[in-house]
Order: sequence, then C-alpha cells, then structure tokens
Amino acid sequence: MEQIELRALEQQCIQDEPPACITGCPLHVDVRTIASEISRGEFTAARRTLCKALPFPGIICRICEQPCQAPCKRGEVGDPISIRGLERACIEYGEPDDRKPRQLPNRHKRVAIIGGGLSGLCAAYDLARKGYGVAIFEGSRRLGGSLWQHDRDNLPAHIIHGDLAIIQELGVELHIATIIGQQLTLDDLHAEYDAIYIATGAQADILIDPNHKQNGTARIDPQTFATGIDGVFAGGGLLRPGTARSPITSIADGRRAAISIDRYLQRVSLSASRTGEGPYTTRLYTNTQGIAAQAAVPVGDRATGYSRVEAIAEAQRCLQCECMECVKVCPFLEQYGRYPRKYVREIYNNLSIVSGERKANTMINSCSLCGLCAEVCPHNLSMGAVCRSARQSMVKQRRMPPSAHDFALRDMQFSNSAAFALARNQPGTSTSQYVFFPGCQLCASASEQTEHVYTDLCERLGTSVGLMLRCCGAPADWAGRADLFAESQAALLAEYQRLGNPTLIVACSSCYQMFKSKLPELPLISLWELYDTIGLPAGAPTGSGTVAIHDPCSTRYEPGIQQSVRRIVQKLGYSIDELPLSRERTECCSYGGLMWLVNPNVAQKVVERRIQASPNDYVTYCAMCRDFFAKRGKRTLHLLDLIYGSSERAKQPGPGYSQRHENRARLKRKLLNERWGENMEDQPSYEAIKLVLSDQLQALLEQRLILIEDLQKVIEYAERTGAKLRNQATEHWLAYYKPTSVTYWVEYRPQGDAFIVYNAYSHRMEIVEDTNS
Repeated sequence: MEQIELRALEQQCIQDEPPACITGCPLHVDVRTIASEISRGEFTAARRTLCKALPFPGIICRICEQPCQAPCKRGEVGDPISIRGLERACIEYGEPDDRKPRQLPNRHKRVAIIGGGLSGLCAAYDLARKGYGVAIFEGSRRLGGSLWQHDRDNLPAHIIHGDLAIIQELGVELHIATIIGQQLTLDDLHAEYDAIYIATGAQADILIDPNHKQNGTARIDPQTFATGIDGVFAGGGLLRPGTARSPITSIADGRRAAISIDRYLQRVSLSASRTGEGPYTTRLYTNTQGIAAQAAVPVGDRATGYSRVEAIAEAQRCLQCECMECVKVCPFLEQYGRYPRKYVREIYNNLSIVSGERKANTMINSCSLCGLCAEVCPHNLSMGAVCRSARQSMVKQRRMPPSAHDFALRDMQFSNSAAFALARNQPGTSTSQYVFFPGCQLCASASEQTEHVYTDLCERLGTSVGLMLRCCGAPADWAGRADLFAESQAALLAEYQRLGNPTLIVACSSCYQMFKSKLPELPLISLWELYDTIGLPAGAPTGSGTVAIHDPCSTRYEPGIQQSVRRIVQKLGYSIDELPLSRERTECCSYGGLMWLVNPNVAQKVVERRIQASPNDYVTYCAMCRDFFAKRGKRTLHLLDLIYGSSERAKQPGPGYSQRHENRARLKRKLLNERWGENMEDQPSYEAIKLVLSDQLQALLEQRLILIEDLQKVIEYAERTGAKLRNQATEHWLAYYKPTSVTYWVEYRPQGDAFIVYNAYSHRMEIVEDTNS
C-alpha cells in the first residue's frame, strides 16, 4: 500500500469528520463534546471546551443566534438541541479558569485595529495571544460596539465588562474616542503599524477609498479580507451589505482576519490551506432511523436559564453524532474498538514494518471479506478489500505466518486431491452440455444431497450432464495465496475443458462468485435459478409455517439468485420472514475470508448475532452457513433439505472436520462405483491405522483443528521409523510428525490391531536435531 493509496482510503472514512453542529458554527465550537460533558454533570470541563473556541463566552452564550442548531441531527427526530442554553449553563455552573490565556513570545510586530466591536475585539484577542503588539482605535467611549444595544436583562453590563476585561489583560493598547479619519488618518496608522484591520463594518469603504472611486464599495478578498492596500484588511461585513449584524459571524470575521494578518506578517501565503474556515457542510453521516423523537427540555426560569438538572437532561438528548455504520453491523470491526480510518492506518503501518512485531496480523486475517461494510458505508469503503490486499502483500513479502490459514489450505488440497476430485461426463457420453459443480463443502456436509441433485439433473435436463467434484480455490484466494489459487484454477480449467466446455450448474454461492469474478468467460447458472426456471423435482414435499431466509454473503449482489430462492421456498408452501439484514445487506456466517479459522472468538460473535435476528427456523443455501448456525443450536435447513425432504436436519449439527473429509471421499467412491463402474485408487498406508478415541478427545480434536488423518499420519510414521518416545510410568508412546507447516504430537498406546489415543496437540515450532551431540 502506497502513501497516496493510504490517504485516499483514509479520506473515504468519515468517522473523524465533525458533526453538523460544529461545522454549522462559524467558530466551530465543539458542541458535541460540550453536550457530552454536561450530560455527565461535568460543567467545568464543558466550560473549558467552550472557552477554547470562544474569546467572550459569557457574552456569546446569551446572544448567539445559534447557526449550529438548524443542522442539528436531533432535529430530525424531535426538537434540535438547545445549544445556546447548554453553553449558558456551562458558564453559569462551571468553575472559571483564572489563569491568563497563554501568549507566544513577543514577535516585535504591531497591528492596529480600527473598531472595538466584536470583530475587532476577537482579532485583537487572537493576535495578542500570538505575540503581536495590538492597539484598538474605537470611535466611541467604550468597547463593545453593538453589544450595548442588546436587552440589558438578557445581557447585563457586568457580563460585557467581565468578558472584555481579557483584552487589557493581554496588553492590548486602547485608544478610546479616537475616530480614524478625523484625529488620525489611515496613512498615519500605516506609517506606524505593520498591519491594519478595519473592523467598522460598512463604514470601512470610506477609509479604504475616501474618494469613492469604486462607487462606494471597497474591494475585499472574501477569503482573506485583504484590501487593495498592502497590509490593510477589512471586516467581512462589507461583503454582506444590508444584512443584520450577527455576533457569532462578527467574531468569526475577526478570527479570519487575525489569521490573514498573522500570515501576512510572517510572509506566507494568505490563501493556502484555508478550507474549513467559517461554516461549511460536514461529510459526517449520522443515521437517525429507529431513534425515538424527543422534545426539548423546557426552561424552568427564563431569566436564569437551565438549572443544572435541566441542562443535564437536555444534554442527554444529544445524539453524539457519529457514523460507525460499518462497526454497527460488523462484530469484526467492533472487536478491535476502532473504525476503518484507524484500521487502514494500522494495516499500512503493519505492512511497512521492516523488523519488529507486526501486531495487526491477526486483525488483517480476521476479516470475513464479506463486503457488508462497503454496502452500509456512505462512501463505499471496503475493509474487506483492504484486508484482502494486505494478505496478498504479506504473502509476497513472506510475512504471512504459514500456519495462519494452514488448516483451510490443507482442506482445499484434500478436495483437489485424488481422495475427492472427480470430473466425469455423464455415463454413456463423451462430452457434456452441462456440468454440475456442487462445491466441496456441500459434499462434506450433506453428500446425499449432491447425489439427489445430480440424479435429478440427469433425468430432467434431457441432455448430457457431467459432474465435477473439487474445490473452487476460494480458501487460497481468501488467504492471499495467489500461487495456490492459480494452480487450483489451472487444474479446474483443464478438467472443465476436457468435459467439453459445458455450462456450469453451481450450488455453492462462494463457488459461484469465484467463477463469476475470476473466470468470467465460463458460462454458469445457479442451481437455484435453474430450479426456479424448470420447476422443482417431482415429489418435492410441501410444508407450512414461516421460515427466515439467510442469504449467503457471496450472493450480496445477486438479486436474481435471491429472488429465485424465495420463489422456491414459497412454492414449497412456506411464508418468508425477511431478516433485518438480508439480500444486499446480509451478514456473513464467519466462513468467508476464513474468519472461523483465524479468530474463533469473533466468529462465534458473528454467528450468535446472526442467529438471534429471528426466532423462526432458518433456511439458507450455503452448506457452511447451515452447519455453523446449527452447531450453535439454531434450527437451520439447507434449501436442498426442503426440496428433498430432509427437514430432520434442522436440529442436527454439521459433521466434524474429520467426518467432512470422510464424507467427500465416500461420495467419490460411491459415485465412481455405482455410476461409472470404477474403483478408487489404493488408499494411503496411513488410512489403515485403526484408532480408538474417547468422545471427550474427539471434541478436543475438533477444537484444536486436528483431523483423524493427522493422528494416523503421526502414528504410521512413528511405527514405521521408530521416531517415538516411551513414558516408562504410563507405557504411552509420544510421537510427532510435520506434514506441512504444523507439527502434530500424539500420545498413544498399541492395543491389538488398533491404537488408543490419549491426547493430541499441534504447534508451529521447528524441531531441529542437534547434530553436535
């Protein structure tokens, strides 16, 4: 991942964007934090937050016209938050900070400000804190300008005096009752000061152009407030002639002018990187669906504003706007307590490490790659695509732990080996118009369903229908193993072409997506669309009641398949309960992306979340979805169970990992013998090893992902080579064997023509013999 790609991905995630109340405020007061702090009764903290943005908070909290309130998201479900009321409450009940605001060292530059209203006062405040010498020239006998025109009951004089006292505390010179243009001219100030800010509103054009050469309207840059005179800036009020005076806008103009003057005096660009100043529309998306409407908390006493209790209640109405749409629907993203922008940075750092611990490996490998995050994201950011790319990079860089996906890759290897792989034209034919591709996991879970479908297709399609048993290569693709995936695809294509380039009839949705995305030139049709078109098999039983349909995540963007499945279920007599997240927003069962293998804890949360979505029995058309749900106690049927009358499977968990291998091997053996009159090749020698295992040990082997064949290989190797250790106390043998990247240990004892197994475990250590001893 390059830096430019990182930046682009980070920009797609909007979680760090400010909420609409903040961007709607010209000064970007952090309303969200203030509301959060008040909601916890932390008024002093809320006051500190307010004072970071506002130079005169006591004044503004009483007279601000609240431009932040109109875009408040709470207003979509009830009344918007009474933001000004909360700001006043934090000033009333929060402890003031008596410390003088920090000032930078003296810059030895002087700035003259004409006008002592809010705009000029804010500019003076900001520039004085930056270390400039500031002088205010006010034509009247007191600072404050239009502040004195406000209702004294709402804005008492002591509030004005109290807030404006900071100006003198910062060392600002005050020239009261001094009218520029009479006692002093603009040229006089220009000769003495390094920069000038004219904050007298619409009267400024007379100072800038006393002869009205520009028809009485001074030219001011709307972004920087620069005038045509070097070093002279004028308030943005000139850009809004005829509009009512706005306290918060006046302060914002003063702040923007201060920024421009600071840049001018430092001889840097006045216009570069000025985005985000003043009000703007946020990119943050906040979903208000499902949130109950609430009215604003009424004020008990209009004169004093909210009481503490009232302020806390009003602050608690704040939605604390955020996006987090992807995190809300994904236990994987929720697990790590962050959000995509953070994850993308973490993945980038993980891939960039030359040496040291790569702490994000597990996180990268735990994603199911299902795509739900991109579907719910307002900007289509896909963590699945990021994690898939990261896995591929880790493999190329040889930084992917070989054991991370070993079990799944060995399962794929088994499915593509002579033990299961099969490609045959229909008996009596030399080429195929169609070929049924059930997928390895359907054969592992319910091999009898594969036989039913193949028999039915051969009888009803009226043409030659071949059969192909193998894995489509999905585990290698999910693991980032482009080399293994390419090998698998090449072998599959060779067998496919040998069958005569037929149309693939695919039962597994993962296989369907692999073919569609990786081999788009192959003609294919979903089994469900085919059955929806040609009708259900004769004798398909009908039922009644309501079932919930779980769409496999690999059909997310396959509305045709989804609709065909629903029509089939209805033809079978059932009503359908649509899950809250279904079709294009369906959830993963944890099989995708090998989440179940890498992070069982997250996978369990994924399954539990999904099976709690409806009390009805589930029907799905993915074998792994069915087995994962049934294993956790959810009554779940594969669609083929309904079609072929195997409804008793609803409460049966799927077969264990060893049995899944055995089911595939038996299916091939049976089909070869009964349909093509062929026998399987000789069994490997280790398969002759007979084992005796307790139920408790078998459960432990499932948890540890150890297959029966792994035990057989260890014992066969130990007995053949003598590479084993004997425990004199128990008379048990201990042996190990490393068939690929994982070492397996078995504790066992011979008993007649079999072996009793007491324990087994695996690890990733390398056993190295000491040749010097």
